Order: sequence, then structure tokens, then C-alpha cells
Amino acid sequence: MSQFFQIHPENPQARLIKQAVEIIKNGGVVVYPTDSCYALGCMIGDKEALEKIRRIRQIDEKHHFTLVCPDLSAIATYAKVDNQQYRLLKSVLPGSYTIILEATKEVPKRLMHPKKSTIGLRVPEHPVTLALLEELGEPILSVTLLLPGEELPPYDPYEIRSLLEHQVDLVIDGGFCGMEPTTVVDLSQGAPELVRAGKGELAKLGLSEE
Repeated sequence: MSQFFQIHPENPQARLIKQAVEIIKNGGVVVYPTDSCYALGCMIGDKEALEKIRRIRQIDEKHHFTLVCPDLSAIATYAKVDNQQYRLLKSVLPGSYTIILEATKEVPKRLMHPKKSTIGLRVPEHPVTLALLEELGEPILSVTLLLPGEELPPYDPYEIRSLLEHQVDLVIDGGFCGMEPTTVVDLSQGAPELVRAGKGELAKLGLSEE
């Protein structure tokens, strides 16, 4: 049976944030709110938690996981970023974007794209997510909470608890979340290439949906 924490979406309670991070550090899989929709997260190096998320989502090893980072400097630790890419990232982050970049050696090989050696990265604009990251001291390995057979992620934390209370270790109720996943952009080859249109505005990246 998973735990259920009600954390204020604008002023997260420090005590609950600390407890949530302890669960993550102890190998837990958590459902947490972001600036786009609810997500599943765990520690970067935890193989068992990673496999647990794969089972919940029914995804294989080719699926891109995302490192959710507190700021741009953390991105530079896990991805190779040149000056041009950095300027673009600075103009859109924090925000509802997932950016695919070439991974550094800090990223475990099992998390990279098997052929391209890339990794997805995020800097969300959500107080609960940022509080978790600050307390954890490193990125959260994450995927959108999109359940098998569904087209949209669930947004009601009580519904999420009833669906996943025997599969995850913690559900964080941060209020009703959105249902639109992030905009995914591949920057690994230099020029921005749209992978998925989502909540993040394409115009900020100099892209159109056409």
C-alpha cells in the first residue's frame, strides 16, 4: 500500500518534502506533480525502481527516460551543451519542455538511447518538484504518468492513488495537475527538431507545428 502525502502546490511543507525524499532514496517509486502533468520518478542509479516504472508503464528499454533537474547547471553535468544550445535552453527553461541532448559519462548507459547516446532533460516550473530536487541534491529519473492503453495522463491525485496504490511507494497530492505532457525537442544534432508538440510553446524554440 503506497503512502499519500498532501503537499501544498505553492508552499510545499518542508517536513513532507523530507519524508518524500527519504522514500526516493530508499528505492521508492513516487508519483509527483510537475508543471505539465503527474510523473513517475525514482533515483537515477536504482535499477529495481527503474524496472518497476517500466512495468507500470509497460515500456521497453528503448523508451526515453528523462532526468528532471533543478537548474541549467545540473543539465550541464549530465549533457553536452555548447554555447548556442545553452542560450536556447536559457530562453525556455524552467518550463514545460523536455530537451534531448548528447549524454555525458555521468549518465548510466542503461538510461541513454541505445544508438544515439542521448538523454532527455527537464527543468520544470513547479514548487513541489523543485523542493524535491533541492532536498534530494540530484536529478530525479522520470517519465510521464501515462498508463497502458490511455491517451492522456490522469490528473486527479485520488484517482491516481486508487489506480496505483499497490504499485508505487508514494503518491504526492499536489492538487489537480494538467493533462498535457511536455513539448519534446531534440537538440542533439544542433538545430532544434520537434519530437512531440506539448504544453511548451513551439514559437519560443523557433518552431512551428507544421
